[in-house]
Amino acid sequence: MSPFADLPSGALSPLPTPSEMAAWDAAAMRHVGFHPHVLMENAARAAFAVLEREYGPLSGARMHLYAGPGQNGGDALALARIAAAAGADPLILLARPKDRFRKSAAYNLGLAERLGLPMRPMSRAGAATREVPDILVDGLLGTGFTGPLRPDFAALVAAINAHASRSLIFSLDIPSGLDASTGLPGPDAVRAAATATFEAAKVGLFLPRARAFTGRLTVCPIGIPDMVKAAHPASFFGLTGAIMDLVPPADPLLHKGSAGKVGVIGGSPGLTGAPHLAAMGALRAGAGLVTVACPAGIEARVKADRPEIMTLPLGEKTPGAGWSAGMAARTREFLAGVDAVVLGPGMGRDAGAGEFLAALLAPGPLPVPAILDADALYLLAARPELAENIGPGAVFTPHPGEMARLLGTGIDAVEADRPGAARRLADRTRAVVALKGPGTVLVSGSEPDSPAVLSPHAAPNLAVGGSGDVLAGVIGRLLAGGLAPLLAACLGVYWHGLCGVFLARDFPMRGNTALDVADALPRVAHDRNT
Repeated sequence: MSPFADLPSGALSPLPTPSEMAAWDAAAMRHVGFHPHVLMENAARAAFAVLEREYGPLSGARMHLYAGPGQNGGDALALARIAAAAGADPLILLARPKDRFRKSAAYNLGLAERLGLPMRPMSRAGAATREVPDILVDGLLGTGFTGPLRPDFAALVAAINAHASRSLIFSLDIPSGLDASTGLPGPDAVRAAATATFEAAKVGLFLPRARAFTGRLTVCPIGIPDMVKAAHPASFFGLTGAIMDLVPPADPLLHKGSAGKVGVIGGSPGLTGAPHLAAMGALRAGAGLVTVACPAGIEARVKADRPEIMTLPLGEKTPGAGWSAGMAARTREFLAGVDAVVLGPGMGRDAGAGEFLAALLAPGPLPVPAILDADALYLLAARPELAENIGPGAVFTPHPGEMARLLGTGIDAVEADRPGAARRLADRTRAVVALKGPGTVLVSGSEPDSPAVLSPHAAPNLAVGGSGDVLAGVIGRLLAGGLAPLLAACLGVYWHGLCGVFLARDFPMRGNTALDVADALPRVAHDRNT
């Protein structure tokens, strides 16, 4: 069964790579019989509708349409014809000689010529008109581009961007100069106010780092049949708001024992806030009971005057005492009474914590689903063989630094290929991996061929100490409620990201705390469902 079988309809949006999108186009034409002219016409008409929404009625609007020789330029040529019929005043700027245009682009160039639409060639040096249009349409380069830009196209990109303060810049399918696989410019790209992308957002466009170039991104269906997409599945999917339909409802017959019992194992001298925040994340996400297992000497500071957080004090109540292997047996007994456990927040990285973790896992797999976060990941990197004893249903939530340590590589290498890094750790541990950061990447290790899932959120208000502990608590509550690990991780990441967006209203310059993130959880869930 697919790991996404229980997701609400529409909760995942396919994010094809450029080669996968090309395969969709080819299959629609070869196996279904779509003519390429039809697909281009559909794209241009869909883009026209987006442009009217962005600008308003186009009658009398002065438009400059930059057309490259490929399919992207063909879209611009078709759009010029449609806009002219709506009363716009288009000028087509050809980036290459007319004989360089091929296939549907050549067809639409011929139509534009026969209709007498104004055209002007541009020099290979990239000289552009000095006139200032109301709308500037970018149809230079498509999703097949990989950098760096050639000097002539770099000059054209710079010329387009120079109009940003005076013209509406509108990109077709992808801003020219942007890599559709990575979302990175090469080294610059058109900075559009809005982009109409066709059939699906290519994976690079979905990544938060692309937003400075795409502006408002609209996905425009152009008629690729679902059967084609099913036969050629995308390697990536993006989370949408429909995932929030999985938030457990407030059943009037619910009681604290059936609302999910979450355990948190963590805390050490000087690191008492992390387990407290994980506990509050679980409670604010709706857990009925939350208990923190911690060294006895820090119990009061972990509770921090929150009577709703229960505790399991371990070892001697000696100031400064941390973890030891002798605490493991009592902790295993404790796990028999919870539905899920968050392991690691604030546990510390000293030898005693490492010995405790090894002793905890020595008897075999943990009896409940576990979220491994923070110091548990640090300690596991030093003892990777212990991962075999974590058991099924585990979720790892590393940030890039923790991921680099787990993989034995550098942070730059992780950030250069975040999906690949998440996949390597997931395959190694057979766990669900949520690589945190803007555009969190989620990968299931129990389904090696399943696609990677990306979060759309890049919320600066989440960039605060303890935010990750809150996320771990949220996922713990969702696991305790019976959600499968991948679904719990996907929902937890999206819900947590929405809280960051929500908090930006009251904290537009940041300044919120991680506890504010936890407190926002029920409000965000309510807003989503009202």
